[in-house]
Amino acid sequence: MSRGALVRFLLVLGLLGGCLALTLTQKPNLGLDLRGGAQFVFQAESTDGEPVNAENVDKTLQVLRGRVDALGVAESTLARQGQDRILVELPGVTNDEEAQEAEDQIGKTAKLTAHSVIRSLQAEPTDEQKAKAEKDGNQILLSDQGDYLEVGPTELSGDEVQGADALQREGSVGFVVALDFSGSGGDKWADITGKAACNPSGDPKRRVAIVLDEKVVTSPQVNEGIGCNVGIQGGGTDITGDFSQSEAKDLAALIEGGSLPLELTPISDRLVGPTLGEEAIDASLEAGVIGIILTGIFIIVVYRLVGAMATIALASYALLAYAMLLALGSTLTLPGLAGFVLAIGMAIDANVLVFERAREEYAEYPSAGLRRALSVGFNKAWSAIIDTNVTTLLAAGLLFFLGSGPIKGFGVTLTIGVVASMISALIIARVLAELSVTPRAVATRPRLSGLGDIGSVRKWLDRKSPDLMRRRKLWLSISGVALIAALTGIFTQGLNMGVEFTGGRQLDYSVSKTISIDTAREAIADAGFPQAVVQEADTADFTVRTGDLTNDEEQQIEDSLAEVGGTVEKIDDQTIGASLGKELRNNAILAFGVALLVQLIYLAFRFKWTFGVSAVVAMFHDVVIVLGLFAWLGKPIDGIFLAAAMTIIGLSVNDTVVVFDRIRERWYASRGDASFSDLANKAAVETMPRTVNTGLGAMFILAALAVLGGDSLRDFAIALLVGLVVGTYSSVFTATPMLTYFQEKWPLGRVKKERVVRAPEDSGAVI
Repeated sequence: MSRGALVRFLLVLGLLGGCLALTLTQKPNLGLDLRGGAQFVFQAESTDGEPVNAENVDKTLQVLRGRVDALGVAESTLARQGQDRILVELPGVTNDEEAQEAEDQIGKTAKLTAHSVIRSLQAEPTDEQKAKAEKDGNQILLSDQGDYLEVGPTELSGDEVQGADALQREGSVGFVVALDFSGSGGDKWADITGKAACNPSGDPKRRVAIVLDEKVVTSPQVNEGIGCNVGIQGGGTDITGDFSQSEAKDLAALIEGGSLPLELTPISDRLVGPTLGEEAIDASLEAGVIGIILTGIFIIVVYRLVGAMATIALASYALLAYAMLLALGSTLTLPGLAGFVLAIGMAIDANVLVFERAREEYAEYPSAGLRRALSVGFNKAWSAIIDTNVTTLLAAGLLFFLGSGPIKGFGVTLTIGVVASMISALIIARVLAELSVTPRAVATRPRLSGLGDIGSVRKWLDRKSPDLMRRRKLWLSISGVALIAALTGIFTQGLNMGVEFTGGRQLDYSVSKTISIDTAREAIADAGFPQAVVQEADTADFTVRTGDLTNDEEQQIEDSLAEVGGTVEKIDDQTIGASLGKELRNNAILAFGVALLVQLIYLAFRFKWTFGVSAVVAMFHDVVIVLGLFAWLGKPIDGIFLAAAMTIIGLSVNDTVVVFDRIRERWYASRGDASFSDLANKAAVETMPRTVNTGLGAMFILAALAVLGGDSLRDFAIALLVGLVVGTYSSVFTATPMLTYFQEKWPLGRVKKERVVRAPEDSGAVI
């Protein structure tokens, strides 16, 4: 083993050891579907003249959503209940003490204001003093320093706070909350402190009071170095108070989230069980394990020894991704777990790219040996691997920064999956594959390695030499017909939007017999509501959340429960709003649109704008066809479907970029008499073994999830199966033909490039 290979091997062992230690010492955050949590209902009340209506309640809901996200509670559920109530569900809150703490933090109004100080009172103010202050437009509040301050009217509000962070300043024991004001807020802060600085040291009027919810949280005296009528410049200040890190973080989250337009009074709180039953969770995990095992067996059969090394690397991918998720404190949900399972299947894509390239190289230069072929395979596949992963990372980053709720969460999950897969494929798999082909016993038996033969699919394609681009009009016509059929379904059948988007009803029931949550779910599904969310609760036996119901449909649910649970009593019946509301929908659409635009720009930069347009059109084609299929079948469009749609975008662009990378390589290396259409056809045929093998690897997992994963993941798996098939088709039969037409009108220049391939370390070969 060379010194370089040994160093890489030791680095891999160290990395995996650190990940293993993290997974053994830290517990994951589980979502509502896997663990349950706490459910709160708040009554909205008017404040500062703001009436309680649906519009203001929705505004309050959006502030709450930002506040909950800032507190680090991911994958929570927030929805309007009726016209004047808000429902909040937080995962992982499983005892009364945690529930009370969360309720107090969420319900705070968080109205932040800054005031000039009029005077200081050492004793509690009398009624006469309070009345006089109120008459003057002032108020008297207990300060953080133990005295009572008469403060003037509000001169700066929390709306002018641009950011709030919990920090520990150098030389300070406790934490502070650092405030950054907006431009106008910074000017107002300078005015307040400038007026205070005109008073002598020790005079209470030299103090400035920052008030949160009618309580003075800090009232510092302006430093001696601040000039009169100049004030503190720079647009920021600190709230001090010997805060612990968690206290400072909570206060910063409240201020960052903003004040609530309406006051919230808690009217109920309870602990609820997971939205998915234990059987469904076990079935989904079992399906994932079976799918991964089948994928590993498939890769080993196709690529033999190096395939076995890639399978080990896949296992390391799972460890890496899980450790990264723990380190970031992300929340695990069942769709998220399914996404990770799918990403394990898709992580083979980079390995398949490398192995197919290595097979080609060995077939052309067998005397140079397996190590050289493998090294060249990695070098040649590098461009396609980087382009596919960068486009996916761009989309993931935009989903995180522009989206909210589950969109933001999926952006995190997608980023973790991409980074972990690159480490797995480009470092771990490379080290293991190089070690496996080094022994003489393998070098003298190249077929054992899996690289000594180009494979039966490639041989068949070379023998048949299909001219796919000759029928490019036919392929584009088929794509057009499929798009029309999908759009027809969307506009004539409509989309069956899930309860997250439409709202509906929440019903609480108690039954006279003891039955399991799975039995209750099955009974409600038999009544005709398989998509209903059914949970256990500590104030009722079961809570059922579904779409809008007629009285007859509600009676069907009661009758079905009565068949298995005896006497049924309805404890509560509330209408609920959309937990994935208009803002989230708009943010999702914005994130999708910007993600497509950025991917187009990146592909235009890396290739040419014609390549970018072709890839994005194919991507749009794939998502619309899956959406149309769901419209025709009446399948629900919910949060899980959103995750599937975003995954389909990633699958589609990955396939297309791999084909386009080979087209560009062929075009640049070609002679003047070769047509672009012929070279595009050749590139599409050459990449088909990679497409087939990667697709089959992912299909094993998706098929297992669709058959064994239960209702909770069946629609997710079906959407991805269809998306995978359509995406594979569109890369060759939609994007590539479209590119050939663009080439005729806006040609990519032919550039001849000399490729220099370095020999592997210690080989002694000169190439």
